[in-house]
Parts: sequence; structure tokens; C-alpha cells
Amino acid sequence: MTLEIKKGRTIVVVGGVAGGASAAARLRRLNEQDEIIMLERGEHISFANCGLPYYIGGAITDRSKLLVQTVKGMSDRYRIDVRVRNEAVAIDRERQMLHIRRLDDGSMYEQPYDVLVLSPGAKPIRPSIEGIEQAKDVFTLRNIPDTDRIKAYVDEKEPKRAVVIGGGFIGVEVAENLRERGVDVTLVEMGQQVLNPIDEEMAAIVHQHLTDHGVQLIFGESVNAFEEEGKVLVTSTGRKITTDMTILAIGVQPESQLAKEAGLDTGLRGAIRVNEQLQTSDPHIYAVGDVIEVKDAVNGEAAYVPLAWGANRQGRLLADVLNGKAARYQGAYGTAIAKVFDLTVASTGNNEKTLKRQGIEYRAVHTHPMSHAGYYPGASSISMKLLFDPATGRILGAQGVGADGVDKRIDVIATAMKGGLLVQDLADLELSYAPPYSSAKDPVNMLGYIAGNMMDGLVDTVQWHEVDAIIAEGGRVIDVREPIEREAGYIPGTENIPLNELRDRLDEISNDQVVYVSCQVGLRGYVAARLLALHGKKVKNVDGGYKTYAAVIRNRERQQANEKEQEQAMRAAMKPSGGTNHDPGLKQMSEASVEAPSDAGKTASSQIDLSKPHRELDARGLQCPGPILQLYQTLQSMEEGQVVKIMATDPGFRSDVDKWCQRTGNELLHAEMNKGELIAYVQKGQGMTEADATSAISCQVNQGSAIAPVQKTQENATLVVFSGDLDKAIASFIIATGAASMGKKVTMFFTFWGLSILKRTDAPKTDKDLFGKMFSMMLPNSASQLPLSKMNFAGMGPKMIEKVMSDKNVDSLDTMIKNAQAAGVKFVACTMSMELMGVHQDELMPGVELGGVASYLSDAEDSGLNLFI
Repeated sequence: MTLEIKKGRTIVVVGGVAGGASAAARLRRLNEQDEIIMLERGEHISFANCGLPYYIGGAITDRSKLLVQTVKGMSDRYRIDVRVRNEAVAIDRERQMLHIRRLDDGSMYEQPYDVLVLSPGAKPIRPSIEGIEQAKDVFTLRNIPDTDRIKAYVDEKEPKRAVVIGGGFIGVEVAENLRERGVDVTLVEMGQQVLNPIDEEMAAIVHQHLTDHGVQLIFGESVNAFEEEGKVLVTSTGRKITTDMTILAIGVQPESQLAKEAGLDTGLRGAIRVNEQLQTSDPHIYAVGDVIEVKDAVNGEAAYVPLAWGANRQGRLLADVLNGKAARYQGAYGTAIAKVFDLTVASTGNNEKTLKRQGIEYRAVHTHPMSHAGYYPGASSISMKLLFDPATGRILGAQGVGADGVDKRIDVIATAMKGGLLVQDLADLELSYAPPYSSAKDPVNMLGYIAGNMMDGLVDTVQWHEVDAIIAEGGRVIDVREPIEREAGYIPGTENIPLNELRDRLDEISNDQVVYVSCQVGLRGYVAARLLALHGKKVKNVDGGYKTYAAVIRNRERQQANEKEQEQAMRAAMKPSGGTNHDPGLKQMSEASVEAPSDAGKTASSQIDLSKPHRELDARGLQCPGPILQLYQTLQSMEEGQVVKIMATDPGFRSDVDKWCQRTGNELLHAEMNKGELIAYVQKGQGMTEADATSAISCQVNQGSAIAPVQKTQENATLVVFSGDLDKAIASFIIATGAASMGKKVTMFFTFWGLSILKRTDAPKTDKDLFGKMFSMMLPNSASQLPLSKMNFAGMGPKMIEKVMSDKNVDSLDTMIKNAQAAGVKFVACTMSMELMGVHQDELMPGVELGGVASYLSDAEDSGLNLFI
């Protein structure tokens, strides 16, 4: 259907926000002859819908800044007849006449049109819940008056508790902004996650962050009734929640009643059906914005995407169409972003749920890079997910969660999708780089490298949700991280062969059985997979590593714990009270049991004044195990009951410090995120007793637990350091220091080539026999001269490793040695080896003890950990 373009048309636009305002303004910029009339049912036009929650929360303090354009400004600049408080109530398509009601006095009038543009938007869903009509202080958020009502209520009534029903973008943003105002918030979501455009493992990160900021999450339940005029909400499980106010954020539905009554074609969720020129089934009527059905640009199916960018773009395109330009709307990728306290959550294209529903074959890639160069202050982890067609490399969708840098990465991928780039092309994108902004290999490039490797057949992967089943069916999963990293948690049923030992233990891996490898984020797993594949092994890498797996499992454990608490509370409430056979305690129980804590994250020791810690520790920029090591060393010099405040940017430290405190008898008093940094308060305890250890073990033996059970035996650890290679020396000291930070007494027994590690750089000259002199000439004179076991490259290899370690904020070997001594690790030099190698005691660094095999065996007898390196 085409529309005749003539001069002096009457164009009526219904709706003065986003799409409608954009269309009207561009219509005038393209044509001075047309009469343009814009009708708006409310009092305001062209206001910033997306800024409304932040005005409630106080981030936006000037209300007038929400008004992008005023009625007078629009009228004066564009010569548009703007009529607010005028509602279109009926369309006479045959006469091309619009029936309009003046809301101020209720009078009716008719307005003829040559072209009618419908942009009434969408309205919040207000379900028919029992008691909702009698409930007070129940709000929705769509426009300026809604915002004024909510803000006035919060300002004047100072509510203590609020319930947000719905975990979409509006629900999460309102929850955040109410928490910023000091309100205790409970978010109730009928599904199993917030923010449906992202998948479960990505949402799990958001759930932890919301919980850390004091938002109580209730999933899998709907609100079935309002009681006591809205002061009590009853969920589908019988849970009762007390509240001072309720926000309905269940979703929106298109305001399409006017179109339906006029007989226009509608589609998904009742949205108006339009063609690529945004024309309805009537050639004289067009529609834009949240009221229309669009095409999903990824899968080609009908979709409903009520987002601001689409509305504004459609309004502009429609103006072009109405003025004879060859413009068309090709569909929506649904690119969206949200601020959730200190996190940014963004997505574009389809998620896994949509692809599965559409029967589209895809592969997924996860990676957890730093937002910018790790050695530059302020770097924080971001979690990225990419979905692509394994046959063609077409990008199907992407998701990102992180404190910084997520927005630009998702925008780059959205642009690549629009431009038809393939996953292989992401590696070729020349993106801007400087340490404060990115890394030489940008996270987008990294996604391209990983997906490209999969497309080229260099690696095959399995996903986080497949691992448990693989292990249950007898599959072999090897964790290639260092042992110290596993102290903070690992996938149950995996075994540990560190990456650097893998080549030497190839005979332990069958060539006939598929073996699976896992690491922290997937990178070392890929290296291990390539190594094994080149040696004839059948291997697959666990995509995204332990970090992706653990986020989901911990989230599920948290939900299960909440459900168990609720079930116990319900049972307690149902017991007869005072010998009677009724349950008057139900209301009291529910009101007491599900109120969100006002100081979420604090323990029973929250009476301690955390504003005055005894020590402050800055571990920002350090990676694992740096923050834990510094915390351990600091607590060693403190008295029982004293509190240390530690600041860290290592993304794994939030869970690490919790588990570490449980295992060492210290107490995590409080932990909170602030702009990508974790601030934790730890109180020094007495140390873990045998009873504590037994309790800790029993608490951790849970099916599917992200933290595997700890088989606690003897407390000490011994390491025999036989090798004089730099990489093995580094591994030795990482393990030793990590064990010491867990409270173990650690002995390192240096023998033969390992003695080189202990040599002083300023060692005095000593008398040696012929063989002693020869050994001195052939062997390194100190730890700074150690070679690599592989790829030494005539001394260039160690320099490369040292450079990488420095760039990644990993301590040098010299610093590791000093840290180990400071942590109480005992260094013992084998006297027999010293004699054979011609090494004198004067050549060794201070603090090294001399001993023999008996000394080593004595310490080994008390050790639960014995390693030979």
C-alpha cells in the first residue's frame, strides 16, 4: 500500500512522547506546508521515561531535567499544534475522522486527518489480584505524574519497607533507587531470574549483587492477594510479606485499544501490526513505538520490543516515509542496558532461551576479562557471553555484566551484528586501546578469538550446565588450576592436575576416553585442551570455567536456602499455639520472617562499629591469592576480636573471603560492593577448632555444591623443591603461601637444583673444591637467574614471564619468597645436597635452616599436604 504525497496535508499524531514527538519534529523539518497536530492524553510531552526511577532515588535532583521538550517550546520551534489533555477515543476510518475528548471538561470534538500516526505507547500491566482495588499505596511507573506520586510518598511517608513485583528493567531499577533512599526492598518475581533478556548464568551475577546491596529476592512465586489494605501481600506459596508500599512492575502491554476498535490488524500481545514502512492495515494510518509489533532482526519472527531507541528511530523513519524517502524499518535486535547498583547489565540479539524456542542451532562462548589493563588502577572483571551460528559464524546475540566497560562492548557487538560481521571478524576489529580504557586484546577481540578457534576446530567445549551430568555419568573432568586456587572452591567430582604439570603426566590420561578440562575462566582450559589434543587425546574445554559454573550453583543454593527457611517458618506457624488447634501465629510469623534486613550482609556481630576498624588494608589491583594473603598477614599481627577493613577489586574475592573466614575461624562481619570494589570487614577469631572443622565439612557436603567438601586431616604442609626452574619455583611459592594463609604450618625442603632458589645475590666468595666451582659456574647464582623448564629461549623466556607477571599485577618470585617468609613458611636446605653441590651456608639467604631427611620426615608426618616439585 502506498500513500499519495501531496502538499498541505493534515497529519495527526496521537501520543507526544518518544516516537510521536520524534515523528512530529522531523515531519516539520522535512515539510513546512503540512498541518501537524499532536495529541497527548497527559500533561507533558517528550519527557525522559527512562530517567524516572533515578529521580525517585535522588540521582536526578532537578525534575525539570526530565522534560526534554515543553508544549510551548515544541509549538514555537516547529509550528506544531500541540494539544495536551486531549484523548483520541475513536477512529472513523471511512471518513478519516478522529474523535477526541478534552479531559479537562469531558467535551468531545472531531478532527479530520489525511494521515494518522498512532504512538500511544504502552501501559503497565495491572493484574486482577484479590484485594488490589482496596489496597492503598500501590503504584505503577509510566509517566511524570506516577513519578511525582511515588517520590512524594517516599519523601513524606518515609516508608521502611517496599515490595517490587516484577524483575524486569523497571522493577530492578526501582528496587535499586528505593534502596538508595534507605528503604528495605523485597523483589518478587514469578520466574526464576531478573532481567529476562540475559540468561541464567549471567543473571546469577546480578542476583548476588542485588543481595549484597540488601535487596531480598523471591523467585518462582506470584502475588495472589493483598490483605489489610495492601499492608500484607500473600504469594502463591502462602508466604506473607509486610510492606509500606508496593510497586507493580510486572511488565507493559501496548495501548492498542483504539486501533483494535477501529479494526486495524493486531498481532503479538495485541500490538499493532505494521509493514517495513510502519504502515498499518489502513493505508492512511501508521504506527510507531511501544504500541507496534516488530520483526526480530535475528530470527525474523514477530516480536514485541518496547524500548526507547526503537520508538525514536521509528518516529524519524516514518517522517521520511511520509515525505517520499525510501526508508524502511528492518527490525529490532533488542539492544538494552540497565544500571544495577555498581553493575552494568547489557544485551543485544537473542538469548539462549529464545534460540532454543525457535529451534536455532547455536554455540555459546563465555569469558571474564578485565574492563581495562589489569595493572592500571580500577580494573574490574566483566563477564561476557556470545552466541553464534556454528555453521556460518553469524552473531546471534551477546550479553555482558560488569562494573565498567560493558556498555561499549555490547554496543560494538550490536554494531557488528547490524553490519553483518561474523564472529571471526570480531578478532579483526581495531578498537582503541590505552591502559585506562581497555587491553591490547579487547574483550570483544577475545570473544572473536575464542569463537574463531571453535569455528576452526581447534577446540570443542561443553557448557556449565552439562558438567554435573558428565561427572555423574563417569566422565573425567580435570581442573588445571593451581591447588591454592581450589581452596576457594571447585566443581565437585573434578580432579586436579595443574596446567604446568600436564605434559609430565600425559601417561595418566587415556587416548580412548574423552577428557574434560576446566580452569577459572576458560583460558587455561583452552591451553590445556590444545596441549592434550596435540598429544592425541580426546578433549573438551568447560567454557567459561569454574567462575561461570559457580555463579549459577551459588545462586541456586541461595534460593534453596531461602525456600527452606520459608518452609520451616510456615511449618512453625502452622503448629497449634497455646494448646489450641488453630494457627493465629501465621500472620505474625510471616511478618517477622520475610522482612528484608535493614543491614543486609551483617552477621550477629553487626553491633560492632564498622566505621572505626582497627586496621585498613588496601588490596585493590591484586589478583588471587594476593588479597587473601595480605588479609592473613594483617590478621596475624592483630589481637582477637579486632576488625580489619579490606578493599579489593579481585572479582573472586567476594566468595573467597567468605569461604576463607569459614575455614580459618575468623568472621566476615560485612561485605559490600561500591563502584566495582569490594569492601569487607573481617573480625579476627580464635582460629578453627576440630569441632569447627568437622562442622565446616558437614555443612559443605551438599549435592551439587559449588564448594567441594574439604577432607580435613592434619594441618601442616610440606613441599620438597627439587627443581631449579623459574616456573616451578613460582608454583611452589604460590602453593606454600596459599597454604600458610589458610593457617597451615608450611615447610619447604630445598634439595639439589632447588638450592639455587635460596642463593643470595650478594653472596660472599667461598672456598670450593673443583666440583663445587664447576657447579657454581653452571648453575644459577640466585633466584633472579632461574631458567624456564620449557621455552627458555636462551634466557628470553624468563624475561617474558616476568614482564607478563608485572603487567598482570602478579608478584615477582623475589616478592613471593619474602611473602612466604613473612607468612611463617619455614625454608630448609638439604645439607646432603649442599655437600654434593658445593653450596656453603654463607651463600644462602637469611632465615634458611639447615636440615636432612630426618628433619623433612619429621615435618611430613604432621602434614596433610605433601608435594614434590
